[in-house]
Amino acid sequence: MAFTPIITRLYDPETFGLLGTFMAILAIFTPIAALTYPVAIVLPKSDADAVNLAKLSVGFAFGAAGIVALVIFFFGDGIAQHLNVQSIAGFLLLIPLAMLFSAFHQILQQWLIRKKQFKITARIAVVQSLLINLTKAGLGWLYPFAAVLIVLSTFGNALHAMLLLLSIRTQPMALPVRDEIDKRSSRPSNIKTLAKRHRDFPLYRAPQVMINAFSQSLPILMLASFFDPVAAGFYTLGKMVMGIPSALIGKAVGDVFYPRITEAASNKENLSKLIVKATLALAAVGFTPFMVVIIFGPSLFAFVFAAEWVEAGEYASWLALWLYTMFLTNACATAVIVIEQQKFDLIFAIYKVIARSVSLLIGFLYFGDDYISIVIFSIVSAIINIKFLFIVIYKVKKYEKR
Repeated sequence: MAFTPIITRLYDPETFGLLGTFMAILAIFTPIAALTYPVAIVLPKSDADAVNLAKLSVGFAFGAAGIVALVIFFFGDGIAQHLNVQSIAGFLLLIPLAMLFSAFHQILQQWLIRKKQFKITARIAVVQSLLINLTKAGLGWLYPFAAVLIVLSTFGNALHAMLLLLSIRTQPMALPVRDEIDKRSSRPSNIKTLAKRHRDFPLYRAPQVMINAFSQSLPILMLASFFDPVAAGFYTLGKMVMGIPSALIGKAVGDVFYPRITEAASNKENLSKLIVKATLALAAVGFTPFMVVIIFGPSLFAFVFAAEWVEAGEYASWLALWLYTMFLTNACATAVIVIEQQKFDLIFAIYKVIARSVSLLIGFLYFGDDYISIVIFSIVSAIINIKFLFIVIYKVKKYEKR
């Protein structure tokens, strides 16, 4: 985030919009790369089973990337034309590669979470971000083009995965327990058994994550399609500035909370109390920074990122309302896996994407205004998030009574 004021003075809103559109497409395909099996790596008691889940994830990642590569090869130009981003049509072929890198990153990240090596994951995230942003800023002086941002974003996950792998290999505490792993444990029959045991992940969680990603990507894709990449660029910066810090904090909370709530469920502890306490803590942490952007968004963005980004600040004032309520759902979203409510999560995700799509279409088709579209979208999304909070807490209480 520290580099963003420099980067916004090197790359214009249209360039950001082209990057945002590329990343929005990638975000939709990424969940199907390994069918969310990496998330299950934390669950098995033995490292042998966790290693087999990692192998399963890698296999699915290669298969999914191959299928997406074929789709883009045959239909990439049509997709780019429909989204009004013909200038980056050739770069869409990087999406399958980015999917693979993202899958490897998820697998290694979940392994370190399993081993409770949270400091390593946090440190590597900082190092990776520093290296990528330094490169963006350095190249931006000479080549302030969308191609630079797209290529760097693609290989950012590759760098992240490589750093995670090096850390695992050099940290004894992060390595698999050798006594638990033998030749028999890696038999295809064992991997197949694990795939069946954790079938809720590809059946419910993967579609849910994909639908949720589609829901999150909708504003960028529709802004680019109905208006132009400049409008998508304003949204991209507003979402990035508001979303990245909350996502990083939320992910850190989720990474720590996931094993904690899993343990609490095993020990028959009071889960609802634990979730409410975590949610209130998130509310306290996020209130001040989000409120500052809600009140001072336009002037803040103009001052920090340059005058041409004032419209991004207008977007951010409303996006902050949505993202704050989404920030509050981190504990509940983690609890959904533990209380085995992936099916509900999928159904709710479908409802969410329909509601958000309708809200955007009202703004685009009825008002014909990008700003009004974002206002309606943000209000509807905030209401949906609050509804999700109450439903999950209710379901957790029912789970406790079983």
